[in-house]
Amino acid sequence: MTAQSSRAEVDYQAVIGLEVHVQLQTRTKIFCGCSTDFGASQPNTHTCPVCLGLPGALPVLNEAAVEAAIKVGKALDAEIATTTRFHRKNYFYPDLPKNYQITQYDEPICRDGELEISHRGVDRTITIERAHLEEDPGSLQHAGGSIATAEYTLIDYNRAGVPLMEIVTAPDFREPGEIRAFLAKLEEVLSYLGVYDASRDGSLRVDANISLIDKDAFEGDKVDPERLKQANRTEVKNISSHKGAERALSYEITRQRNALRRDKAVAQETRHWDENRGITVGLRTKEAEADYRYFREPDLPPIRTDTLVDVVTIPELPDARRDRFAKEYGLDPEAADKLTSTKQVADFYERIAQAFDPELAATWVADELLGELNYRDMTITDIDDRLDQFHRLIELVAEESITAKNAREVVLRTMLDEGADPDEIVEAEGLGMSDDDEVALAVEAAIDEHPEAVADFHTGEDGALNFLVGQVMRKTGGRADPGAVNELLREQLAE
Repeated sequence: MTAQSSRAEVDYQAVIGLEVHVQLQTRTKIFCGCSTDFGASQPNTHTCPVCLGLPGALPVLNEAAVEAAIKVGKALDAEIATTTRFHRKNYFYPDLPKNYQITQYDEPICRDGELEISHRGVDRTITIERAHLEEDPGSLQHAGGSIATAEYTLIDYNRAGVPLMEIVTAPDFREPGEIRAFLAKLEEVLSYLGVYDASRDGSLRVDANISLIDKDAFEGDKVDPERLKQANRTEVKNISSHKGAERALSYEITRQRNALRRDKAVAQETRHWDENRGITVGLRTKEAEADYRYFREPDLPPIRTDTLVDVVTIPELPDARRDRFAKEYGLDPEAADKLTSTKQVADFYERIAQAFDPELAATWVADELLGELNYRDMTITDIDDRLDQFHRLIELVAEESITAKNAREVVLRTMLDEGADPDEIVEAEGLGMSDDDEVALAVEAAIDEHPEAVADFHTGEDGALNFLVGQVMRKTGGRADPGAVNELLREQLAE
């Protein structure tokens, strides 16, 4: 048997670890007073001598960034260091104006955390080896294509110095779908903490380290550490979305597996994920730790966090809130999932559930409102200044001033499309609930006008009653309550 055919028959398993770079939501940068609100600003207008690394400029640590990091540590059930410090990571890249990055090395602010995920119905615990603070580099704008095909590249230093938290996992992932689930869960937790804004440019970026290991090196789900250490590893950079992470790693697993089956070695290198072409491209050989020449940041003293750890609190997190919604409001898992998808949605639901029946509140928030928002590519934060109006819409339904059908198909949609008030829409469209006399007359007319449907009802035809209900609703302009119409028709037809 040849070496090539032997290699082709080996069954390989992917082993993946992540480095997730999360921009922390603070008003100013981590070591200077420059605003982080530069979304619509011209390039290089939110800069100063500190974040540009000009000679003589000294960094001053932003306490809000440390507080945000402590919140993340608590949410990940991590050990938070009582003393932590910064180092300089030395490397040259155009988006790094100082030619070094202020980061944390052997004394990170958080260690040994975990995050529970669920993928394909299986719950797993992902180990967080460390989470540390650092400054974000600037951003590169590749003109005419990607990094591999651009005609030239522009640099914007507005982002340089935005506080980052790098969250490093153990090599616990075995397939790309698990990574997508992890990133979704992590982003959900970060949003609940109020330390993360997904709308910011580059708010969450992922580097993935991946090796393919012979399945013989595994005991259950655990890989032999020595075999993993000996395996070549590629790092895939420039992943900026959950879907992108799944695509990038699916491609890279296939690329490595094909190489190994052709008896080719997998180079230990850093590769770029080209989103447009859906492929990874080799950038450079992978650096070793010694290449960065870490040394302690001389301009920043060690930081004691014990006082902050005692006073920084975190809100109820998504999993805990999901469980409470199921127990307190009697919600099924699917509804509880939808209603805790963001903290804003969960807060709004609780407000509605305290005023109305929890089941009615769940139907209107989870199914009707979120469904219509999703159709319009909107979120609840887009209407957070109008939530009183949506409360009023549910109130109109609960007090039977309008039918649920009209509320859903006319009032809600008009509110979202035109920004109108629900009472004004009801009045303008004449959607107020019909009075009893009008409904009774419409029932009599429907029975008189459709004797064939009446005959079908008496012979047990299932659709006959629904047909008659529809005729009454048409005559009342949809303003009658369908349940009351159904009951009234049965009474009349039984005589």
